[in-house]
Amino acid sequence: MKYKDYYEILGVARNATEKEIKSAYRKLAKKYHPDVNKAKDASEKFKDVNEAYEVLSDPQKRQRYDSLGSNWNAGADFTPPPGYENINFDFGGFGNMGGGGYSKVHFEDMGGFGGFSDFFSSLFGDFGAQSSRTNYGKKSRSYRQDTKQPPAKNLDINETITIEPEDIMNGAQKSIKVAYLDKCPDCSGRGSKCYRCGGTGLTTVSKNLNVKIPKGIKEGQKIRLAKEGKKDEYGQVGNLYLTIKINPNSIYKVDGENVTTIISITPAESIFGTTKTIKTLHGDVKVNIPPETKAGKSLRLKGLGLPTKDGGFGYMNVKIQIEVEDNLTDEQKALYKKLLDYNK
Repeated sequence: MKYKDYYEILGVARNATEKEIKSAYRKLAKKYHPDVNKAKDASEKFKDVNEAYEVLSDPQKRQRYDSLGSNWNAGADFTPPPGYENINFDFGGFGNMGGGGYSKVHFEDMGGFGGFSDFFSSLFGDFGAQSSRTNYGKKSRSYRQDTKQPPAKNLDINETITIEPEDIMNGAQKSIKVAYLDKCPDCSGRGSKCYRCGGTGLTTVSKNLNVKIPKGIKEGQKIRLAKEGKKDEYGQVGNLYLTIKINPNSIYKVDGENVTTIISITPAESIFGTTKTIKTLHGDVKVNIPPETKAGKSLRLKGLGLPTKDGGFGYMNVKIQIEVEDNLTDEQKALYKKLLDYNK
């Protein structure tokens, strides 16, 4: 078999740090990934890069590999030194794991990428446990043989949903899209060489859901959607919690059960008073503006707000602002000028 220089494959020095090794791997894995690179040798280079990272990113494997020495040339004929397979390494959690309930398992192949090389197998085939980085495009088998309670995890998801005051008034059905990061299903969150998650161990999960908005709900309250959260390897599923937020750009500003809206009147209307038709959550209503109404004044309309706990409705406040009409005629401008001169 041929010796493989894993440091040369990744393009890093033999004293490279874990961070440097990971950075080099990510660049090369992206460069040679068969889904991206259609060159004939891309798939083979991709496998070499994965295999190199499998070894150099694992302290125990790297220690064993480095014990061969640095006098080998890539591609040279290689046979493990006599007794090499009996070198004593402390692999901690590998192999028969004491009272943990795990039995010895063996490396699996690399899914659609063809498996590790003979060189790799000659050095690491006795590790006695599946590598955390050898799972490609398929879900890992479960080797757990005990019945211990699965570890407690927070599988809930918290999101915000923006609604309109009209939704609070009448109740509504909303279609929402929820996206969140979860463990990659192909590598069970192990990452590294997994092509689906790019080595991060995480993938984006998107859901389109229909949500019922209860009538009278308040900003800050939460809607619970059972079993729409994350799912773990034991089949447990969390919940999705949607925190209510009211659209800040609505024409209605909400304060509890009360709402406020703004209407504009002309300077003449503010002096002599007028009647305006305004839009409310209960439909259009006519409002009398008293004479000599100043800008900033609020009119309180009882029973035209949002639902209350006792079955009634809050207030609607109508705030007055004064605006000058566009495209004034010369005659109108002259009248304003006369009023201005009068006040001097």
